[in-house]
Amino acid sequence: MSEIPPEADAPAEPESKKDQIVALYLSGVETVEELALLTQSRPSYVGTVLQEAGLGPGYFDLYTSTSQPMNVYSKYFAGALGYRDVEAARRSVAVIDRRYRQFELAGDRAGQHHALLMALTMFDRARWTGKDAEADPFRRWLVAHLTDQEAD
Repeated sequence: MSEIPPEADAPAEPESKKDQIVALYLSGVETVEELALLTQSRPSYVGTVLQEAGLGPGYFDLYTSTSQPMNVYSKYFAGALGYRDVEAARRSVAVIDRRYRQFELAGDRAGQHHALLMALTMFDRARWTGKDAEADPFRRWLVAHLTDQEAD
């Protein structure tokens, strides 16, 4: 009678969600929605895993990294925005505002839209992590620009 190898008795370690997502994607399941459903993950997590693995359909939402280019405008904001504290939020708003005005001078509405999107993203990230004071500079800038008023 042959002896069973010791590794056959050892329980297999469960595959991580990250490994599952990558394996499923490589096997042909390529939509973020399906991958999220199959792995019981949030679409943001699936998008981030695919980005980090150099795979994926270019999925972006509130929680995926802004270091991955979404479009040609992303490079102007990558690594330049934060909300660690109120001063970091104010510096970020200054970056957003400077770019928004540059795009406005060039008549680049898509660039202005991306600046608005970055402000809204930072506002939501700050407020939904309980940083209301840090969210406020983004909120004020957005309100001013969405109502065609000058920002403070």
